[in-house]
Amino acid sequence: MTIKEAALRTIAMEAEAVKNLANLLDESFEAGVAQLASCKGRIVISGIGKSAIIAQKIVATLNSTGSPAIFLHAADAIHGDLGMVQQEDIVIVISKSGESPEIKILVPLIKNFGNCLMAITGNTASYLAKKSDFVFNTTVEQEACPNNLAPTTSTTAQLVMGDAIAVCLMEKRGFEVEDFAKLHPGGTLGRKLYLRVNDLYVDNEKPEVKATQSVKEVIMEMTRTRLGVTAVTGADGKLMGIITDGDLRRMLQKSDSISNILARDIMTFNPKTIAPGEMAVNALDLMRKAEITQLVVAEGDSYLGVLHLHDLVKQGLI
Repeated sequence: MTIKEAALRTIAMEAEAVKNLANLLDESFEAGVAQLASCKGRIVISGIGKSAIIAQKIVATLNSTGSPAIFLHAADAIHGDLGMVQQEDIVIVISKSGESPEIKILVPLIKNFGNCLMAITGNTASYLAKKSDFVFNTTVEQEACPNNLAPTTSTTAQLVMGDAIAVCLMEKRGFEVEDFAKLHPGGTLGRKLYLRVNDLYVDNEKPEVKATQSVKEVIMEMTRTRLGVTAVTGADGKLMGIITDGDLRRMLQKSDSISNILARDIMTFNPKTIAPGEMAVNALDLMRKAEITQLVVAEGDSYLGVLHLHDLVKQGLI
């Protein structure tokens, strides 16, 4: 068998095992998920060997999707870590065989605590399955390992079952995109969903000239603030327009002398603005549609500052 043939065989076997999980979803699965959805404590997931690694991944998925979970290594549990299990927690034990020595020691301890016990196992006739209140069946015909020994297909089935449980819990609890963002503030999605304009523009300079100021003063103000734009306000302080680098270049192309030109003569009236409370991702969308790199931040006709495309780049929104 060539390298590619071995890889294709592995993928095909694991894909078939995952597909077969659909046939193993029974009333116990639905009842188990319903019980998990009503859990007032945490979901404690335990395992040994490769199953322990899968357990850690499922714990991470549950936590990130609104279901508080912790990992308990089956071997460490019987040496003190069992103390992390609280009265209202639900315990899920993952084991392909359901007959591992560590599992056989752990299961009666959990039962003695009075906690609800669930199993993710490929052996529904095992000690673990028989002692569990609910069983999530992950039976596979054989491992992708040529010797049918190394956990491959079985751990893939466990992982997919864990994802199925997590997604079902999301549905039951009405977990929305906004909830995901709250739990992932450091990620790109999180930043898109919680960053607002007023989180970004306040650290920028506030370029501003009056409508009656000269072009020289406009250039000096734009040079000072280095944002490539300045707002133009009236005597009452209200926003009238903006002047950009592009406006200055177009002025120089049309005029040989700039000594008599004032800010109001070259400004753009009714500039694109955005309110400080708007989402930053909305500002990005507005910039893209208008093909601009700066937005005036304003409340009505009250000028507050400037948001630059670079502010959004720094936050990883682009």
